[in-house]
Amino acid sequence: MSRIINRYILKEIAVPFGMILFVLTFILLMGKILQLMDLMINKGVQFIDIAQLMLFLIPSLLMFTIPISLLIAILVGMGRLSGDNEITILKMSGVSLYQLSYPLAVAALLAFFLTGLTTIYLVPFGNVATKNLLFEMARQKASIGMKERVFIDDFQGILLYADKISPTGDYLEGVLVSDNRMSSEPSTIFARKAYPISDPTSLTITLRMENGSTHTLSSGMKNYRKMDFRFYDIRLDLASSLTQDKADGGKSSTDMTVAELTAGMKKLGVKDEVYRELAIELNKKVSIPLSCLVFALIGLPLGIRAHRSVRSRGFVIGFALVLVYYLLRLVGEALVETNRLSPVIGAWTPNVVFAIAGALLFYFSAQERIPRIHPFARGTATRPGGDSGSPPAEPVSPLTAAADRKDHPPAPGDHPASPADPQGEEPGRPA
Repeated sequence: MSRIINRYILKEIAVPFGMILFVLTFILLMGKILQLMDLMINKGVQFIDIAQLMLFLIPSLLMFTIPISLLIAILVGMGRLSGDNEITILKMSGVSLYQLSYPLAVAALLAFFLTGLTTIYLVPFGNVATKNLLFEMARQKASIGMKERVFIDDFQGILLYADKISPTGDYLEGVLVSDNRMSSEPSTIFARKAYPISDPTSLTITLRMENGSTHTLSSGMKNYRKMDFRFYDIRLDLASSLTQDKADGGKSSTDMTVAELTAGMKKLGVKDEVYRELAIELNKKVSIPLSCLVFALIGLPLGIRAHRSVRSRGFVIGFALVLVYYLLRLVGEALVETNRLSPVIGAWTPNVVFAIAGALLFYFSAQERIPRIHPFARGTATRPGGDSGSPPAEPVSPLTAAADRKDHPPAPGDHPASPADPQGEEPGRPA
């Protein structure tokens, strides 16, 4: 019987979990899809490349949508059982809250392992694969991220303008570059043509310009220098422009695995702000998967409270809890980044707060006592038509009844019942 109940509860959770997971992931992916569609329509990027980019972006979304979907699914599923009084029937049958928590614990553990696999392995792999694919696309077509007769400021310290881009994307014509990487001597470069040359090792593209000139003005506007050139190279850092990576070409904290984060924190001479960034990411890779267990702990006692609007109530409570949880996480990370809080405290405070609240709610819900009637308990005889809520009357023997009549004679005016006349009527008198 317990296996049937466990499978039944798991089914009630699995169906809304799958639907909510799909909807939330799709909604979060929609913001990226619009940008990817622009690459396919206006830049000529193939559909298979767009599909690969979407596939690589999904793990970074699943690390958040899996715990959220689990919490809302528990609230909706258990709320439906409670709203239809099935939880009450199970309790009356001797099933305790601890037994009801077994299938939820199994679901929470599965979500925990899935989120941990996604956070520790799939997210770094997806981020690195996205960066490599974007670089390959930019290498094949120089027009990715660039438009004709539009100033492009995506590259750090460089403002780029192209009057015309070749149909094949192999070169630019009428190029203007404002190089502000040296603040003391900013320069302006004009060139008739420019060819992008890729470097797969450093994930950079060198813009090789032909037949142009550079114009440099000193900071005090006292000296002006002009230089004509046949060839002139400018390095465009794609790591920071397309994938928001570090300017030195190294991996960002979101692209690192647990081993790389640990090695980076142990490196000698690491800056304090870099250490805090790595510590935040390392604790997130562990604390976010554990939020599945915390959400299951707090979702069960909140879900078994009966209510008519089961689904709407589950969604409202679920999103409210998620909002509070991630607000605490964002506040903690902000305090860690400003060196006002330890990385461990900032990352683990939401889990600790929700775990304590869930444990208290679970304890109070489990303390509920359902009155039962012991099979050997002595009852009291009641008259027919007595209180419907009273326990059933104990059978009374004829000897006991006779003794009661002897000890308690009838009052004057009463007509004692006889065996021939059970209703107490006189013989021969019509009823």
